[in-house]
Parts: sequence; structure tokens; C-alpha cells
Amino acid sequence: MEHLEIVHALENCELFSELEQSDIEKIAGLCQVQTYRPGEHIFRQGERGESLYIISEGHVCLERAIDLVTRRGTAVIGILGRGSALGCWSTLLGESHDLMTSAICQKDTRVVIIRGADLRDIMLENLGLGLKVFQNLCYMLRERIQGVFGVMEKV
Repeated sequence: MEHLEIVHALENCELFSELEQSDIEKIAGLCQVQTYRPGEHIFRQGERGESLYIISEGHVCLERAIDLVTRRGTAVIGILGRGSALGCWSTLLGESHDLMTSAICQKDTRVVIIRGADLRDIMLENLGLGLKVFQNLCYMLRERIQGVFGVMEKV
């Protein structure tokens, strides 16, 4: 059952749209599934990131802690649902970095996890696949950045 869930999550993920079924199967072999309860963190801002996460079911809130000297708090960057991808994108470039947001589950949530370095290896083996993933990543990040600007205008 878990393998089918992984394949289904990848097929419906914004990051992997338009990939061949054989490529989805290859990526699925590198993934695992994790379940989180409401209020649990998938990751926290400032942690070192090495993985990407695809939401199989549930909702995840992306939050960023802010400190504007006179005002402190958190800003909700977005709420992501089924098919959304999140995590440490720089691992696709062969680098890890400190995560810029926290990901907090809003209800029971299942995510498919893949190490960024493992996905990078597949992308380098198959440059057509790699180009599709990077193109999807660019579109996805453009939308997220637009969302961040919207949040910043309200601060």
C-alpha cells in the first residue's frame, strides 16, 4: 500500500507533473512516508535541510518567524495541501542550507519524503527529467515568492 501511496503522491505533485511513469517509479523507490499529527512540525526554521516533502494528505502551514525590532511574531507564508512540495530546494544543487520557514501540520498529515541528494542523482542521470523538475520548481517558487510579497505588504 505504501508504494502505491508514494506513486500517487508523486503523480499528483506540482514538482513532478509531466514526468514519464517510469521516472515516477524510479523516484518512488527512493521515498518513504511519514505521518504527523496536528501541531507537529515537519521541520523548523533554522534547521539544516536535506530533504523534500510532498503532501500526500493533510494541510501544512508554512510560517516564518520575524523580528522587526519593534514587532516580533510569525508570518504565515502559505497553507499547502495535497500535491504540494516543500523543503530544502538547494539540495537539488548539491548544497544543504538552513531552512527559512517552519512547516506545521494543521491536521493529520502524511508526507512523502525524499532526500534531495538522491533526487539530484536521478536528475543528473536523466537530464530531460532534470529539466522538467527544475522548470516545475521555477514555476512553483515564483508563486510562493509572490505569496511572500503579499504577506510582507501586510506587515
